[in-house]
Amino acid sequence: MTLFRAEQVVKVFPGVRALDRVDLALEAGSVHALLGENGAGKSTLIKVVTGLYRPDGGRLLLDGREVSFGSPHESAAAGIGVVHQERNLIPGFTVGENILLQKLPTSRGLVDRTAIRAEAGRWLAELELDIDPDRPVTELSVAQAQLVEIAKALSVESRVLLLDEPTASITPNEAALLFRVVDKLKNDGRAVLFVSHKLEEVFQICDTVTVLRDGASVLSGGALADLTRDQVVDLMVGRTHEALSLPPRAVDATAGPVLELRGVSTATGHADVDLAVRPGEIVGLYGLVGAGRSELAKALLGLDRITAGEVRVRGKAVRIRNVRDALHNHRIGYVTENRKEEGVFLEQPVSRNIAVTIWDRLRKALGYVPAKAEAATVATYVEQLGIRIASPAQYAGTLSGGNQQKVSLAKWLAAQTEILIIDEPTVGIDVRTKDAFHTLIWDLASNGLAILLITSDLPEMVTLADRVVVMRDHAVQGELPNDHDYDRMSQQVIRLIHAEGTTAA
Repeated sequence: MTLFRAEQVVKVFPGVRALDRVDLALEAGSVHALLGENGAGKSTLIKVVTGLYRPDGGRLLLDGREVSFGSPHESAAAGIGVVHQERNLIPGFTVGENILLQKLPTSRGLVDRTAIRAEAGRWLAELELDIDPDRPVTELSVAQAQLVEIAKALSVESRVLLLDEPTASITPNEAALLFRVVDKLKNDGRAVLFVSHKLEEVFQICDTVTVLRDGASVLSGGALADLTRDQVVDLMVGRTHEALSLPPRAVDATAGPVLELRGVSTATGHADVDLAVRPGEIVGLYGLVGAGRSELAKALLGLDRITAGEVRVRGKAVRIRNVRDALHNHRIGYVTENRKEEGVFLEQPVSRNIAVTIWDRLRKALGYVPAKAEAATVATYVEQLGIRIASPAQYAGTLSGGNQQKVSLAKWLAAQTEILIIDEPTVGIDVRTKDAFHTLIWDLASNGLAILLITSDLPEMVTLADRVVVMRDHAVQGELPNDHDYDRMSQQVIRLIHAEGTTAA
């Protein structure tokens, strides 16, 4: 039985036809994949379905009856739950308050805290999450926040659940847990829409698929059992997609480290961390959520207190006070995992986003930044990174996720960093753009940039890293030289994560 249907849906923005007569059908007791490259229209379609945008053509049907939603609240009330790619938790609220935001329990006109803890706890238990409902969401990791979003969507007991990149920032173990929940929802007769760039997950849990390209549905409702991965990729990109092949790249093992940690401990809980990155080397940090990888990077940038040990840059012991100090005095850049909240100024032009790190260099008397000098710098990196924009004046918030990530990277390259920390570089990015990012990171290292790479995508880690440093519980478990053989490396990494005690390299 078809629970929800979109027929010939059109959505037009100024100068852009974002959706061009798209068809989508979601069946009860089925998991349906929605695939396409960045900018293909996936998120726009979800926003139409959930009432954030009104369609300019076509119609939506729920249980066979035409519906029109004027807001996400109306959509949720009709039984459509959604977990957006961008997190929508309210920072000043607790986990429980966020989960039950649409139906906060009250008693005698007041919010019932006891009922919030009990009800939110039920949905957290459904996801097997050991998180206190009274905990502020500001204390959550990116992965924990994503799982709380899923609990929030489930709490409205939706008959139709839309999951937009739900596994982008969670570990394989957490993804396996989510898949068990999705399977339960499917067996309960609900319809699930699953949006992901991770095709191995799509083929694992989805039954049918719709593929969007340039705002149009090039395949609607095809059975995944009848398709291969290559066929799906070809539908997404419009032509045969060739597997990524990276040229040989040598690292000078005799060169001294550009960045070195000696016995570093932090206020976050890291203990006795040793780490070294040489010029032209990509060192990967891998571990499960909670291992402390991103927190270690932030401590290097002065965003958390280092309580013991020593950080050395180009052989000299340093104390980095903040991000500005890291950039201007030590040539360290940081591409954050949270590009929408920390990496890009969404309401500012692309030009300003890229040039912000070099204003000090461009500034003339009285603080004036010449527009011509800024434009020349911006044009260089737009071309080098292949950033797709209408003009440098285009707001960054209107770009696709992949292009936003390129803008986030461009500002650090413009600042001529010598050490670059890259945190989850390809979260929510399509297969072709991901290949372009991998090639770019590889080329940057080939040109002498020292890169500390943090990623939860193990294939990405095995593709790029020269060495893999495995972390658990804010400590280094061990270090592995990377031979780029995925089967062998993945087994070694997983064994190291679950090994008792600390294993030497």
